[in-house]
Amino acid sequence: MKRVLIAAVTTAALLLAGGCGDDKTQVSPTTSASAAYPVTAGSVTLDKRPERIVSLTPSGTEMLYAIGAGPQVVAVDDQSNFPADAPKTDLSGFKPNAEAIAAKNPDLVLLSNDTDKIVSQLTTLKIPVYLTPAATTLDDSYREIGEIGTLTGHQAEAEALHQRMATQIDKIVKEVPARSKPLSYYYELDPTFYSVTSKTFIGSIFTLFGMTNVADAADADGSKGGYPQLSQEALIKSNPDTIFLADSKCCQQSAQTVTTRKGWNTINAVKAGRIYALDDDIASRWGPRTVDLVQSVADAVAKVPA
Repeated sequence: MKRVLIAAVTTAALLLAGGCGDDKTQVSPTTSASAAYPVTAGSVTLDKRPERIVSLTPSGTEMLYAIGAGPQVVAVDDQSNFPADAPKTDLSGFKPNAEAIAAKNPDLVLLSNDTDKIVSQLTTLKIPVYLTPAATTLDDSYREIGEIGTLTGHQAEAEALHQRMATQIDKIVKEVPARSKPLSYYYELDPTFYSVTSKTFIGSIFTLFGMTNVADAADADGSKGGYPQLSQEALIKSNPDTIFLADSKCCQQSAQTVTTRKGWNTINAVKAGRIYALDDDIASRWGPRTVDLVQSVADAVAKVPA
């Protein structure tokens, strides 16, 4: 998804990628006894439970497996690398091909966006498509989980996942001591200084901790879609208290590489050693492992003296 963000930022804003994490949100592959068809979620109506699901969105793939719908998944895209046993293929969510998708004989397809009008192409082939656009809030993520649960016959499991995530996130946030002065942060998507604002899904996670985003000013009018590219001069001048790297895998960025950047030795975060490398994948997806991201931010914030 790192490629997605950067592609989205080129067209409207920007995107990102995949990895590991704990399996707290995984559930056994059971089926909700109360499932009854036909069902409708979003703009999709299914007459029966889908048994051949194709997921071309990493976040959607993680949601499917977390609610126990994994056995119904027959193929996932080339970026869906979690869980490890998901049936990964060379299908692309960035450049979806209707014929290649149809060859999997799916009765439901998950996509994050309608690239190249793929939805109409699949609809013509009588293949139902559920869109899971990038979330901008936790509620968006919970809604998608719920709708996927409805479509796949796992409503109860989806609701349980929703409640578990909400409870865990609330607990993590509450355990971080309150601060008299908000911490500022710079969130790096790639080494060319693309970042996120508070109006994005990632930004909403940091808002939970009352943090101030130094990238907000670069997209005050929203024209960058929440994913502005900052100048090095502006970044140094903004002097963030903390730096979070979501490009540690894709671009091999680390505390060491950041400290060697020209002029960055004057930034508070660099001087204090408050540079935190995140798992690119977890940091770029809005599914069950968002709990892991929240925990990573909490761990970092807790290390900074109040």
